[in-house]
Amino acid sequence: MWKLLKAYRTEINPTAEQRQKIHQTIGVCRFIYNFFIAHNKEIYKKEKRFVSANEFSKWLNNEFIPNNPEYKWIKDVSSKSVKQSIVNAEKAFKSFFKGNTKFPRFKKKNKSDVKMYFVKTDAKTIISCERHRIKIPTLGWTRLKEKGYFPTGKIIKSGTVSHKAGKYYVSILVEDGFKEYQKQKLNNFGIGIDLGIKDLAVCSNDTTYKSINKTSKIKKLEKKLKREQKKLSRKYESLKQQEKIMKGEATRQNIQKQVVKVQKLHYTLNNIRTDYVNKVVNDLLKTKPSYITIEDLNVKGMMKNKHLSRAIAQQNFYSFRTKIENKCKQFGIELRIVDRFYPSSKLCHECGNIKSDLNLSDRIYICDCGYVENRDYNASHNLRDAKIYKVA
Repeated sequence: MWKLLKAYRTEINPTAEQRQKIHQTIGVCRFIYNFFIAHNKEIYKKEKRFVSANEFSKWLNNEFIPNNPEYKWIKDVSSKSVKQSIVNAEKAFKSFFKGNTKFPRFKKKNKSDVKMYFVKTDAKTIISCERHRIKIPTLGWTRLKEKGYFPTGKIIKSGTVSHKAGKYYVSILVEDGFKEYQKQKLNNFGIGIDLGIKDLAVCSNDTTYKSINKTSKIKKLEKKLKREQKKLSRKYESLKQQEKIMKGEATRQNIQKQVVKVQKLHYTLNNIRTDYVNKVVNDLLKTKPSYITIEDLNVKGMMKNKHLSRAIAQQNFYSFRTKIENKCKQFGIELRIVDRFYPSSKLCHECGNIKSDLNLSDRIYICDCGYVENRDYNASHNLRDAKIYKVA
């Protein structure tokens, strides 16, 4: 038996007063996150030690704010949101200490993903949720745009409110009771997946998933994005040339409107690509293979190629791997990770010969033994039959 937790996310329609409160909370959380990083930098230079989230929170509430009354506005928002932003900053430092990420960066306004966190204040408190609205602490009842999506009568553990591209979203974590784990019945075969730029995924079961970036819808949106970005650039140039204050204020308002237009297009493109990756992963796991083999791609190194970096970034390789890892855990499928130096493309699947002079432009693999096959299909078969791998 294991506790089942489910996450839900949908768009909300807050009032003007609620929007102001959301922006205020997000602004304070961003300030506290940056303050924690700056404070740790200062303490490390002086005392050569790291300040934990709990220690910083005590110092902030008991010493800094009482001695600096001009920062009392920190107390105007939810203390749970402020505390969570400190915890998030501490997690960023711990990840850096482990060598998994770079040194934590300061979060910039309108460019960083900062959220308003809310949680039950105590064990007796219940975060109420109805078909068309949810009661968020410090905000009150907030209307949902998608009615009936959130489950009613369930225990809501925690949640976040976010703002992106002019829209507001709420995410909640719901306790859905207990469930007995049942292992899925899997088929007696494996699948090798070769990820690429021309095609997102070429599989050893003769299935090819084309790149979403080549569809007409994506191309139209990218052309529109290019036009809107040029408009935004021209508005910034005209702002520099403005001399009168009134004209300058009007230009800034137009710039903000244009920024939202660009953000909405970026958000739409990202949603389309994410949805496509989700569909590909779900379609792969419907076959219920006993194992799936993928390559440990060096995406960071691949991005250094200035001719291919944009196309590589748009393929969402990291998102694909993360989603397939989570789904494999859910279904009990073994996910095998082959080393990035494994010659999957250069290795002949028929005789095992390695063709060292294979170029990126060679799309057909031709071996001296007479084996002729599509380069990506050959790589997918080699990944499927790889003997040296790590289990994710």
